[in-house]
Amino acid sequence: MSVHESLPLLEQSLSDLKQGRLSIAAFCSLWRTQSALLARLPPRYTAVMEDMLGRMEAGSLFTEESCSFSQEDLQANLAIWLQKARQQLHGT
Repeated sequence: MSVHESLPLLEQSLSDLKQGRLSIAAFCSLWRTQSALLARLPPRYTAVMEDMLGRMEAGSLFTEESCSFSQEDLQANLAIWLQKARQQLHGT
């Protein structure tokens, strides 16, 4: 899959996750398979993404009240990650 296909796919998956149409496991798996995109970004992008995905997976094991990882905050941070990745790829 090309980089230009990956970004819209990840944006759609984030929307699907927020609307309950995609499980956290499927969401994380999809994000981790975007090797072409990750290869074009500096290594810190992979590290940050993995950290957030790991927190999402850990948080999904608990109820919102018993977990220190807010799913909504993590989703918002992944949206920012996507925005910054797009800027990085387009040199802005």
